[in-house]
Amino acid sequence: MSVSIESNFGAEYAAHLPLLGDSIAQLLAFFGVKRVYGVGGDFVANLINALDKQLAVLPSSNEMHAGFSACAQAELNPLGVCMTTYTVGSLPCTSAAALARTEGLPVVFISGAPGEAEINSQALHHSVHPHTAWHTDLDAALNAFKALGVRAERLQGQRHSGQPNVAAEQFLQLLIHAYVNRQPVYIEVPRDLIYQPTQALSLPTCPSELRPQALNLSGAELIASQIRTQLIQAKAPLVFLGEKLRLNAPLLQKILTFCEQNALPYATTWFGKGMLDESKPLCLGSYNGVFSRLPHQEYIESAADYVLELGTAIFPSDTNNAFSSQTHAIDNHGNKTMLKGTAQWETDIAAVINLLSEQIIRDTQVNLSAETEVEIRAESGAEYKPELAGHCDAELGYHHLASCINAAQQASERPFIFVPEVGNSLFASFELTTLGSDIGRSYLANPWYAAMGTSLPYARAVADQLNEQDSKQPVVVLTGDGGFNFQANELINLQKQGANLVIVYMRNNIFHLGKAGDAPIYACNHQGFDPKLLIQAYGGRGHLCYHNGEFIDTLCDCVASGGLHLIEVPASLDESCQSDTTRKLNCYIGYRNGQAEATRLWQELCEKRG
Repeated sequence: MSVSIESNFGAEYAAHLPLLGDSIAQLLAFFGVKRVYGVGGDFVANLINALDKQLAVLPSSNEMHAGFSACAQAELNPLGVCMTTYTVGSLPCTSAAALARTEGLPVVFISGAPGEAEINSQALHHSVHPHTAWHTDLDAALNAFKALGVRAERLQGQRHSGQPNVAAEQFLQLLIHAYVNRQPVYIEVPRDLIYQPTQALSLPTCPSELRPQALNLSGAELIASQIRTQLIQAKAPLVFLGEKLRLNAPLLQKILTFCEQNALPYATTWFGKGMLDESKPLCLGSYNGVFSRLPHQEYIESAADYVLELGTAIFPSDTNNAFSSQTHAIDNHGNKTMLKGTAQWETDIAAVINLLSEQIIRDTQVNLSAETEVEIRAESGAEYKPELAGHCDAELGYHHLASCINAAQQASERPFIFVPEVGNSLFASFELTTLGSDIGRSYLANPWYAAMGTSLPYARAVADQLNEQDSKQPVVVLTGDGGFNFQANELINLQKQGANLVIVYMRNNIFHLGKAGDAPIYACNHQGFDPKLLIQAYGGRGHLCYHNGEFIDTLCDCVASGGLHLIEVPASLDESCQSDTTRKLNCYIGYRNGQAEATRLWQELCEKRG
C-alpha cells in the first residue's frame, strides 16, 4: 500500500520540507555564493527560476566562458559556480573543468538534466545518441567529467512514497567535497525535482566549521624545533612560498606576519604570483630559475644559506620549476626544510607556524645587496625602471611591455589587477610588479593548464568582485591577438557590467609562442581587422600606441578615465623585441622538439646557470 510523507511522518513534518530548488539556492548562499555564471536552456529553466530569487544568475557569451568565469570566481571565493543545460551545455564546460581540476579550484558545475519521469526507451533530443544506436546513453556528460577525475553525480529523487528525497543532502555533500578538497564537482539536477519537497537540512553557522578541525598528524613541535634551529644559525635565510597558499588567505597572512616579525626575506613561485604585495621590503618577487629577472635574484640563487619552503606542489611541474632546466635554485638548494602541506587546508603548516610564532626567533636584518635602481621622470610623471632609461621614444614591444606597465602603475592612484592571456603576454607578465588588491589578489592567470581564451572571462569575474566591494581598482588584461580572438564575444558582458578594464592588445597577427614554421595554422588574424572599431561597438574606446612614452601616457589616461579601453600595440616578431622569458621559452620549446640549434642554445643557457 502506498503511503504519503504526510501520513507517514505527519502533516507538520511534511509542511516543514523545503522544495529542492529553494534548498539549492540556500546552500549556495551558505557558502558565500552571490553570483552564478551560465547559459540558459530548457532542462535548466526551472533551476534558473529557483536560484534567481536569492542569487544573481548572470549570462555568459558561451558555456566555456561561464566555466572560466567560475574558475576565476573560485580563485577569490569559497566556491565558483557555473550552470548550464543538459549535455549540449555541460559538455563544452569540460575544458574549464580540466582547468579547475589542475589548478585545484572549488568550482561547482551544475547542469540541468532530464526529469526522472522522462527516462524511457525514447531518445531525448539532448542526449548523445547516434541514430544507429541500440540504446540511449544518458550519462555521457557524467562520464566525461569523471574521465577528468572530477566527482560527478546526478541528484536522486524520491524512491519511496513515504520518504522525502535526499537530493538536498546529496547536493550539500558535493559542495562540501568541492570546498574542503578544493576540487571541482559536476552535478546534474533532473528538472522535475526542482519543485519537489526534499529532506530539510541543519547547517553549521559558517562553512569554515565544515573544514577539518583537528590535525591528525603528529610531530609539529619537532619540525618547528628543527626550523627554529636552522633559522638561528642561518646568516641569509629565505622563505619560499608555494602556490597552495594563494587559496588559504588566513594562513598566508600568518606566514607573512611571521616573516615580518623575524625579518625573513620571502619569495614565491610563478603560480603564486599575485598573492604577495611585491612592494614590501622583504618580498623578493616571483622566482623561476633561469626564466626570472628579479632585483634580488642573486640573494635567492647565491646568498641564501637556508630555505624554508612552504606549500609548494607535491609533484613538481616543469612550468613552475624552470622547465626542468636544473637552474631553479630552490629545487637544488642543499640546506632547506620543505613543508608541503599534506593535510587538508594545510593544517600541518599552520600548526608549525603557530609554534614558530610563539616568540621572536631572530631580529637580524638581512643584507639583500639589491641592485641600484636608477629612475628618471618623464613629462607624464611616470617613473621609469632602469631598462627604460633614455628609451621613451623607443619602439614598444614585449621586451619593454612589463617595464612600461610598471611605470604606469607607479604613476597611478590605484594599483592594477593583472589578467594575462596565455601566450607571449603571459610570459612577459611575470616581470610585472604586483601590489596590494581590494580583492586579495592582484594577478590571475592559469599557466599550469594553459587554456587559451580565459583572460576576458577571468576579468569579467574580477570586475564583478570589485563591483561587489564598490572598488574602482583598475583591471589590466594583457593579450595577444590570437588569444583575444578566442574570446572577444565576452566583451558584451563586460559592456553590460560597466567594467573598469583596459585591454592591452599586442598585435603580431600570428600565434607566435612556440611557432616552428610558416604553416597557415599559425595565422590568427587579418591585416584589415581593426580591434579599435570592435571595442567601440561594445561602448569602449580604442587607442593605438607605437612607443614606450605614448603607451605609458595612454595607459595612465585610460585608468584615470575608467570604463572599457583597448590599447593596440603593433608587436614586432624580431627576437630582440620579445621578452626575456619568451626568448628562453621558445628556445626550450625548440629543444624539446629536437631542433639542433635550439638544443645547443638551451644546453648553453643551462650550463651557465646550472
